Amino acid sequence: MARQTETDKKKRKNCSLCADKVESIDYKDAAKLKRYLTEAGKIIPRRITGNCAAHQRMIAKAIKRAREASIISYVFD
Repeated sequence: MARQTETDKKKRKNCSLCADKVESIDYKDAAKLKRYLTEAGKIIPRRITGNCAAHQRMIAKAIKRAREASIISYVFD
């Protein structure tokens, strides 16, 4: 097994919502929520978006509420 050096390690992504000091995420803001969805309508995981665990839970809950309220569709065509 090869030894990892400092240059081999990936840089940790910072939570953009923590940087903006966001306290809550509104489920009615479809434009902001679509940023965290794939083309197929799936929620993008935390390791890709770089969100912290608390904000990722808030995003997932807001997306699910928006889907129930028909603001965002479950599947995109």
